[in-house]
Amino acid sequence: MTKPGPQQFNADARDLIALGYAQELFRTMGGFSNFAISFSIISILTGAVTLYEHGLSMGGPAEMAFGWPLVSLFTLAVALSMAELASSLPTSGTMYHWASRLGGKGWGWFTAWFNIAGQLSALAAIDYGCALFVTPLLGLPTTAKWLFAVYAAILLSHALINHFGIRLVAWLNDFSVTVHVVGVLAIVGALLLFAPKQPVGFFFARITSNSEGWPYWWAFVVGLLQAQWTFTGYDASASVSEETVDPRRRVPWGIVMAVVVSSVVGYLLLIALTLAIKDIPAVLNARDVGGNDIPAVIAILVGALGERVGSLFSGLAAMAMWFCGLSAVTWSSRTIYAFARDNGLPASALWRRVSARYRTPSAAVWLSVLVAIVATLSGGAYAVVTSISVIGLYFSYIIPVYLAWRARGTAAEPARGPWHLGRYGWAINLVAVLWVIFITVILSIPDNMRAGKTMVGLTLLLGVWYLVRERHRFRGPGWASGHIDVPARATSVASGG
Repeated sequence: MTKPGPQQFNADARDLIALGYAQELFRTMGGFSNFAISFSIISILTGAVTLYEHGLSMGGPAEMAFGWPLVSLFTLAVALSMAELASSLPTSGTMYHWASRLGGKGWGWFTAWFNIAGQLSALAAIDYGCALFVTPLLGLPTTAKWLFAVYAAILLSHALINHFGIRLVAWLNDFSVTVHVVGVLAIVGALLLFAPKQPVGFFFARITSNSEGWPYWWAFVVGLLQAQWTFTGYDASASVSEETVDPRRRVPWGIVMAVVVSSVVGYLLLIALTLAIKDIPAVLNARDVGGNDIPAVIAILVGALGERVGSLFSGLAAMAMWFCGLSAVTWSSRTIYAFARDNGLPASALWRRVSARYRTPSAAVWLSVLVAIVATLSGGAYAVVTSISVIGLYFSYIIPVYLAWRARGTAAEPARGPWHLGRYGWAINLVAVLWVIFITVILSIPDNMRAGKTMVGLTLLLGVWYLVRERHRFRGPGWASGHIDVPARATSVASGG
């Protein structure tokens, strides 16, 4: 593939102007880097690993055997639907802009807030999960004090790198793909070749260890959180549309391929980890010498491969989690920047600032990290935080997908981009909507409905705020507020690059 020249960059800039925005961010990402940021945030060595204990306690080995491919398939329907919209409207505002274009500023405003809430919860969960692995590997006790100190240090490192340059972030994201793929293959290879293994039938065993006494079918459904939490964040490819060359083509492929590759590689990891379990209760109740909890995956690796090799591979997983958190800061800060650019946030003039030297949304970067710290201080159980993240993110994913499905065949249907679903789009959209409704209900119920109550409270708060103030103040995206009209068919871009 030839390297994109000035003609492509100019075409991308004109395309963005046609959508109502000037080119402010540094457009340097290629197709692989765009894929890499979503792949890094999905991060099978983060989601599948940090919530492995949750899945194992709910549905046992069969949770991995059947739950993962089930969630992968339906998540792909959501990703395909979002990819089509990303090709049509390639801006950093992503779902917020799509919902505004298809349903009006009110739909866009709520979508933006659900997305931001989900992203910041995800960032907190990702980096706290990383701290859960890093702290014992450093020989520190896994007490609340030490976990928070390590967590804060991880967040600080991510903020500094995101502040000082998109080139470095893009390079690290590219390297993150290598860490994830090579890391998974190394772990899988070591476990399958050198560790004592259960018979293959163990992978399909229906064993539940949930303390609530739920029947197996219900515990299995609740355990789907493990896979669904992993498959979040692939909208990050769309969030960096304004930093990607030829985004109408490269962003959709980045979204879809991140889900597909993660599905396959993640399943291999789950097979190897599950077959290496010697005793399920021992893994679920693993403790260090101080009596503090040890993550189930660390217990599996150390038990199967020995202290030294097991700790080495646990460190590899922690490195992947660190890369995941780095990408999450990039992802959330771009969404905050895009919403603040349209005066959607309090103090928007501050949060939309772009560093004149580094051309990064530096204020939004530091806001993301600050909120993640506060969220952790006031948050609850890890499974509750991840449930809130999944629900918030999938609300923001499915609102524009539903609006696109509703608009198909009408004058409100947006012009297709060069990447689209053709005649099957309406069916894929409908499957995506139904799946999100199902998974939202399921994740809202456990833990005394803490995640569900939190999301209901957030929705009511946003509703009152919008009706009292934002309905009159907020004007929506630039093109929606009368500054510029959305063309019937957006300016085409050159295909070379």
